[in-house]
Amino acid sequence: MAVLRARPLNSFARSFRVARAVPAPVRLILVSMVLFNVGFYLVVPFLAVHMSDDLGLAGWAIGLVLGLRTFSQQGMFFLGGSLADRFGVRPLVLLGISLRVIGFLALGWASNLAQMIVGVLLVGLAAALFAPAVEAANAAYGHRLERDGVIRRTELFALEQMCSRLGTVVGPALGALLLVVPFLWTATSAAVLFAGLLVAFAVWLPADVSTSHDAESSPQGLRVVWRAVLTNRSFLVFAGLCGAQLAAYNQLYLMLPEQLERGLGSQAALGWFFTGAALLVIFGQSPVVALANRLGHRASIVAGMAVMAASFLAPAAASTAAPDSEAAQLAGLVVWVVLLHLGQMLMVPPMRDTIGILAGERFLGAHFGMLNTLGGLLTLVGSIGVGQLFDVVDVGDLGPAAPWWVIAVAVAAAAVGLWRWSARVPNRPSCIPVT
Repeated sequence: MAVLRARPLNSFARSFRVARAVPAPVRLILVSMVLFNVGFYLVVPFLAVHMSDDLGLAGWAIGLVLGLRTFSQQGMFFLGGSLADRFGVRPLVLLGISLRVIGFLALGWASNLAQMIVGVLLVGLAAALFAPAVEAANAAYGHRLERDGVIRRTELFALEQMCSRLGTVVGPALGALLLVVPFLWTATSAAVLFAGLLVAFAVWLPADVSTSHDAESSPQGLRVVWRAVLTNRSFLVFAGLCGAQLAAYNQLYLMLPEQLERGLGSQAALGWFFTGAALLVIFGQSPVVALANRLGHRASIVAGMAVMAASFLAPAAASTAAPDSEAAQLAGLVVWVVLLHLGQMLMVPPMRDTIGILAGERFLGAHFGMLNTLGGLLTLVGSIGVGQLFDVVDVGDLGPAAPWWVIAVAVAAAAVGLWRWSARVPNRPSCIPVT
């Protein structure tokens, strides 16, 4: 039996010193988290500009393309994760990255709506194949590393979050620089980056990497995998409640630009908000996950969700107390974005660890895939509902704070549900014997 002492990641530098202590496949996964997002953010945030300015597509067509990309990715996560459990991580990762290369090239060469749709479907399907496989493999590695006393799995998940956010800082910056060149060049650059990742995974990802804690376990049929997930009632309830976290976070892409336009008359500050949020996660995730380890899983998950719920009250208060003050509107949005990310940073690592526990450390691809699929469905429903609330605000039937209050109450209800339910979830203290 190994005993893990409390070893908080106290700084950004210490996080990467710890990263050097993990096995080479885990380091490959962490580096890929950076590069996946660099390649993604080189292209996808600038698709709307390309379709509008270069291809002359109508607004409904642009919305259709962007919506299909999200649906083909999030909606297929459960299938992609299940296939990783059935056929293994390595073939799904290699297939997914290959499709991403083809998809980016297709987007670069596309000259009409039909070709753009083919490109985004390939890009989305690619992520649905490789992303849950990589996440599940990291979770399985984390379980073994924690068992061996090397690093907590929550700390590994925190490193994963930091690496992902580093890519979200670099990717859009490079994409903005490439706006001066034809979109084909930008898409081709992203394709070349993913081609490099394809070679790296082909060379360094072991053939026997598993989505279960037992690397020697033989692959199971899809029916067995799906039955294990769909009959796991505790997991489904927990994943459904935690889906509110993803739905709340994704309101950034709808409510932030909407409120900037309403309160300041311009979305010029949008990029600064996303950059600041990414830097907050990069430099703040380590101490926050150390706090989560001290609080235990139940307290940190529920507290994180509660902080996310409370974050939506800041813009609501600003809209009510000082609707004509640009400074108040800006301050409310800053508080919202900071608290929203702090809540997510506190909640997500122990939440993902709990998913592994509830899955019995088996079929992690399908379990993490289902978590993302449920969250994606809640995000779709929530975004449609929030959009309709803003339409009602525009005609004067609701006050400007109403959408913020509705989301705050919905997320708070999920936090209460997690608190009541999670009494039955294993709660890990800061110093835990691992058998």
